[in-house]
Amino acid sequence: MVAPDANDHLADAPPSAKLVYKTLEYEGELTQSQLVDETRLSVRTVRYALTELQDRNVVREEIYFADARKRLYSLKSADELSETTE
Repeated sequence: MVAPDANDHLADAPPSAKLVYKTLEYEGELTQSQLVDETRLSVRTVRYALTELQDRNVVREEIYFADARKRLYSLKSADELSETTE
């Protein structure tokens, strides 16, 4: 479950970052290419949105074990968000 204060981090976020956030919220863990397919945004826009979300500390990046060249993105849990704000 995503922390309610995660929305505070997104108040002034660009629309692309909000779309990527919502897609991760509904779909769960996705790679960048899967996010491109799901959101229909360009690769560059998804990369920018992910950078914005990482800068706001609401997205987790992990190695995608099916293809180590790729990364798997997911939303941070409420516990992880509260640890970063304390």
